[in-house]
Amino acid sequence: MREEQSEELHKALRRLFNVRPGRASFQTIRKRIVSGARIDGTHLVILVVAMLIACVGLNIDSTEAIVGSMLICPLMGSVMAIAYSVATADGKLLREAVFGLFVQIVFCLITSTLYFSISPLSNTTSELLSNSSPTIWVVIIAAAGGFAGALGTSRNQEPPTLIAGVAVATALMPPLCASGYGIAMHDIAQFMTAFYVFLLNVVFIALAADLMFIILKAPLKRDLNEDGVVTQLEDEEAQAFSHKLRNRIAIGTILFLIPCIFMTYQAVQATMEKNDGSVFETADTYDVETTTRELQAVCPGYVGYHIGEETSYDAQRQALSSKVIAEVITSEELSDEDKGRVRNLIKVHVDKVDSVNFRVYDGTNGLGTVSVEG
Repeated sequence: MREEQSEELHKALRRLFNVRPGRASFQTIRKRIVSGARIDGTHLVILVVAMLIACVGLNIDSTEAIVGSMLICPLMGSVMAIAYSVATADGKLLREAVFGLFVQIVFCLITSTLYFSISPLSNTTSELLSNSSPTIWVVIIAAAGGFAGALGTSRNQEPPTLIAGVAVATALMPPLCASGYGIAMHDIAQFMTAFYVFLLNVVFIALAADLMFIILKAPLKRDLNEDGVVTQLEDEEAQAFSHKLRNRIAIGTILFLIPCIFMTYQAVQATMEKNDGSVFETADTYDVETTTRELQAVCPGYVGYHIGEETSYDAQRQALSSKVIAEVITSEELSDEDKGRVRNLIKVHVDKVDSVNFRVYDGTNGLGTVSVEG
């Protein structure tokens, strides 16, 4: 009796989570995939426009602009093509999709590097920081988005809301934009971490989408010489190639994920230490985002704002001591009145600030640093 109930429950769950009904023909799915990955003049223009919008969004901390860039970003087409080519063991499509993605990456990096090289705002915003932080949560979002993207692509009628949602959730454009910022600022660490975030998104979107296409039983490409006839030898070669390709991808993915796991561990440890063991409090302890926006409005010649703890060794007490120090960078020397206004504004958000430093930036060197006790 229990065996029968268990079997009925198993069947009910399979029916409930069955994603195959409503699937388009594999010929239709393939056409969509190939069409989405095709690169032409229109595709590249949209790509550059999306990257410019993302650059502005990251440069001024505008979430609306960043979301807009993700909605029109055409990078997802190449990622889905990579996933489908792996699922079907289509070597030719895989090479074309990888090359297409490489070309788009180059265009995006050139665009973002040029923008940040000429932008008058050179401060590192919170959006730039958040898109340069590789953690396991990036992987989870990318994998979930990959599943949803492949499922939406496979339907008889692609649901536009699902596709748009996947584009926003799977942030491909912002970390690539942050990589260009690293190049423009000659900051190799910024470039590498942001580009790693981008690659994490690409790899796990493609991996999850590949798994979904396998669940949908996408057929392998067995007609290797494309003569319209599938021989037994071609069938065996296709099976062997698929097995080898998936094994290599599995091993490569595990190795690729190791730095992300290590950085996630470090981030969690740092957050727990900062918040006395609680990982649920905000990481923006000093309200940097809000303070930055207000300084941009009231501070003449505003260039940048930084705040953090400075640890030093106190010889008298024979112990480490720390101070909260804020630094405001401007393009011109501020008057005493302006400095007082800026200092008071910062103290509204950080009442325990020990000192505020003002530095004049001439475009190449920092000059005239002045400490003002809080």
